Amino acid sequence: GQVLELLRAVQRGSEDRKRSLGRLRWALQNEETQQKFVRLDGSIRTLTGLFTSSLAELQLEAARCLHELSHSSVPTVAEACLPVTSYLLTYLSGHSLEFTELCLYTLGNLVVESEAVRKQLLPQGIIPVLASCIQSPHEAVLEGVGYVLSQLLQAKEAPTEIIPLVLDSVLPQHMLRLVCSGLKAGMGAAVEFAWCLHYIICRHNTNTVLLALGAVPALTSLLLDLASEIPQDAPEGVELLVCPVLRCLSNLLAEMGCQGQGQDGRLLIALFLILQCFLQQHPFLVQECLWLLNNLTADDPFFCSALLSLDLLLALLQLLTFSQMATVLVLTVLCNIAEKGPFQCQRLLRQPLLPRLLPLLTLPNPEAVGQCLELLHLLFLHCPEAAADFTRHGGHQALEQHQSTPELQERAQALLDMVRQPPGA
Repeated sequence: GQVLELLRAVQRGSEDRKRSLGRLRWALQNEETQQKFVRLDGSIRTLTGLFTSSLAELQLEAARCLHELSHSSVPTVAEACLPVTSYLLTYLSGHSLEFTELCLYTLGNLVVESEAVRKQLLPQGIIPVLASCIQSPHEAVLEGVGYVLSQLLQAKEAPTEIIPLVLDSVLPQHMLRLVCSGLKAGMGAAVEFAWCLHYIICRHNTNTVLLALGAVPALTSLLLDLASEIPQDAPEGVELLVCPVLRCLSNLLAEMGCQGQGQDGRLLIALFLILQCFLQQHPFLVQECLWLLNNLTADDPFFCSALLSLDLLLALLQLLTFSQMATVLVLTVLCNIAEKGPFQCQRLLRQPLLPRLLPLLTLPNPEAVGQCLELLHLLFLHCPEAAADFTRHGGHQALEQHQSTPELQERAQALLDMVRQPPGA
C-alpha cells in the first residue's frame, strides 16, 4: 500500500512532487520495496517521464530513485529498468556533474546484474559514449567511467562481445594515460582503469593494441615512480594501484617474453622496494611482486644476472618462508636463475642457500617440495660439489623420506643417485 501511495503522489503532480520523489527514493533503499515498485503498473514509465522532464530538480530526484533501483541484486528489477538505458546514455553528456555521475553509477550497477541490459547497451552505443566521457577533466566522472567499464569487462561475454569494441576505440590509450598519471592526478580513477586493463589483458589472447601503445614501458616507469615515492610520501591507497599494475605487467611480459623490455635493472630494485614497504601491512602484494619477478627471470638471462649483481638475493631468500605461495614462487625464481648454468649456480651457492633449503624438504606442501627438488637438481647438475656439501648438512636423510611420496619419489631418487656419485665420476 505504502509503495502505491508514493507512486500515486508522484504521478499526481502536486506541487510537492519533488518531496514525494524524495520519499520514494528513501523507500527504494529497501530490497522488498524495489521489487514491489517495479511490479506496479506504470511505475517505471512514471519515473522515466520525470527523468526526462525539463525541470532539473525533478530530473535529479528521479535519477536518484533510478540509482536506488539499480542497487538491487534481483535481475528482474534491473530488467524493469531497460526502457531507461538509452536516456541514461544520452544524459552522460549531461549538464551537472552530480547528474552525470548518478547516470554512470546507475549504468554500472545495471550492467552487473543483467545480461539483457548489457545486450541492449552495446547497440545503443555505450562504448563510444564512454570513450567520449573518458576525456572529461572531472575526476568524479572518470571514476564513474572506470566503474562502468570494469563491470562490462568482467561480464562473461566480454572476451567475444565487449573487449574487441573497447580495443577498437580510443579507450585503451586514455586508460593507460590515466593509470600512469595516478600519482599526480586521481588515484581513484587510476585504480579503476588499472583493473580495466588487467581484465582486458587476462581475457584477451593477443594484446597487440596495448603493446603497440607502449603499455610495458609506460607501466614499468609507473612502477619506478611508485617505488621512489613509497617510503616518504605515497598517496593514500597506493597499494590498491600497485596490485593491478603488477598484474598487467606480469601478464604482458608472459605474453611477449621480455624482448623489447628495455631490460632495466631499476625495475628489480623497484620491486624489492615495494616488497619491503608493503610486507607487513599489505602481505597480498608479496605474491604479486614475486609473480612479476618470476616472469622477468623466466626466459631472461639479463634479469637473472641483474638480481645477483644488484645484491638482491638475500632479500629474496628472506621471503622463502613468508607464506606457502611465496615459498613456491621464490623457489621458482631461484630455479630460473639456476637454469642459466654453472656460473649462476656458483653465485647462488655463495649465499648459505643449502641450509635454507633443507627445512623446506620437510614441508607438508608437495608443490614447494617439488620445486625445491627441482632447484637441487639444477644446482647438483651444474655444481657437483654442491651435492657433497648438501650431504654434509644431512640432506641425504631429508631426501630419503620422499622416496615413498608418489609424485616426488622419482625426483628424490634421482637426487639421491647424484648425491651418492663420487665427485668427478
